[in-house]
Amino acid sequence: MNMMILQLLSGGHIILILAVVLLLFGGKKIPELMKGLGQGVKEFKDASKSDKDQATEPKQNTEEKNS
Repeated sequence: MNMMILQLLSGGHIILILAVVLLLFGGKKIPELMKGLGQGVKEFKDASKSDKDQATEPKQNTEEKNS
């Protein structure tokens, strides 16, 4: 799906989107927005990793109890 979106957007579209974002938020707000976005992505990755670790953890515990 991501590839399909990227194929639909050309360089001109991306420049137009960036210009609109710049006009809406201003130059000083954009670094703050990107920092918040980066922290959100990092928290999401950490949470999904811990969920994945917790999902495999009970299997390991039951194997150890059976030994």
